[in-house]
Amino acid sequence: MAGVEVLRLLVVLFVVLSAASPGAAWVAEGEEVISKGTAVVDGSAAIATTDNEFICATLDWWPPEKCDYGSCSWGQASVLNLVIISVITNFLALLRIIFVLMKIMLHGDFVAGSNEPHSSFSPLRLRVGGSLDDKVIYESGGNARRPCVPFVKNDSALFEFNDGCLPLKRWDHLNSFFKKTGAQVIFGLNALNGRVPMQDGSVGGPWNHKNAESLIRYTAMKGYNIFGWELGNELSGKGIRVRVDVAQYAADLISLKKVVDEIHNGDKVKPLLIAPGGNFETEWYSEFIDMTKASSSLDVITHHMYILGPGVDDHLVKKILNPSFLDRNVSTFSNLREVIRKSGAAATAWVGEAGGAYNSGRHLRAAESDCLSFAYRSLAARITSMEFCCVVALHCCASWGDMATLPLLSCCSSIFLLRFLLAEKP
Repeated sequence: MAGVEVLRLLVVLFVVLSAASPGAAWVAEGEEVISKGTAVVDGSAAIATTDNEFICATLDWWPPEKCDYGSCSWGQASVLNLVIISVITNFLALLRIIFVLMKIMLHGDFVAGSNEPHSSFSPLRLRVGGSLDDKVIYESGGNARRPCVPFVKNDSALFEFNDGCLPLKRWDHLNSFFKKTGAQVIFGLNALNGRVPMQDGSVGGPWNHKNAESLIRYTAMKGYNIFGWELGNELSGKGIRVRVDVAQYAADLISLKKVVDEIHNGDKVKPLLIAPGGNFETEWYSEFIDMTKASSSLDVITHHMYILGPGVDDHLVKKILNPSFLDRNVSTFSNLREVIRKSGAAATAWVGEAGGAYNSGRHLRAAESDCLSFAYRSLAARITSMEFCCVVALHCCASWGDMATLPLLSCCSSIFLLRFLLAEKP
């Protein structure tokens, strides 16, 4: 155990020292220099307990033409164009090291020598989703004869892109990668398919699930293991650009459950049904949970959080280092827990997508340095029994080179450090 204690100390020192890099390195041009300070951690009592399966990353759909505030940062990071083996496998290799250290430190031992290449990746969850997942057409079933074209830039279209297609060959390639890594995969389905745009910014009509059904059926036929199907991305409540009425959304999820139950009839384990992946609004979420409870259609209820606001903000570093600003979102967790408790539903809550700043973040040192870990630590400390999905990781991995792993490393090390200091052992 002496070696374990030494390793425990070294990793804690690594995390703490990485957070104590010179203040000047975190300062964007035009901002005042922020001086160093001393942080004191009260480890006498835990304020939250995080599930073992707390690490998650999002693989998004944005093409290279996606730009925000004059910066086109996504590059070859899309589900459709990312060179998977050479980029993400190397990225996950670092996570494997983190997981091994975590297992040693949390359990006091680690059994090495497994022949499975992905044995130490568990419990990583990989979410395939984002704004464009609702505009994807799957090359399968009834549309197999149609040309399968990628997303094309169109400033007048929703999210500035026409609908794009996921080729079956690419889906096969992705699932080969998923199997090799051992990641638990959550896939966002095209919840806008078949709907009619309304003048008030909502969309009418039921979800046309036939295209998604063909993908789910093909996936099951091929023996691909999908951990969960998520219906839609940021379409709940007021929505982002577009929204779906709560009653219709609930009806669509019930339809999805019927599809999954029919395809997986007789299977002992079925994919989880996950929704709505939007910004938390108490009334909308309460109604949604109540409307899906009787059919047991909702296994996981997800919401998104970008606690720093838009990436265009010139004062991100100040926000990151301001505890009062970071605490503004604390009530979201308690409010969602209360909604679930009152409903009596069996659904669990995940933070399905989280990052520092939305709209592709901001390419300054605060975004790809451990400075961002202050924001993650504040957020992670408040999460009780929730999945926490760091959306920035794979985007940065493809577009920012060696610095890419730092955002997720900051996120993972932040949550882990909190667990460690508070003596929370699973």
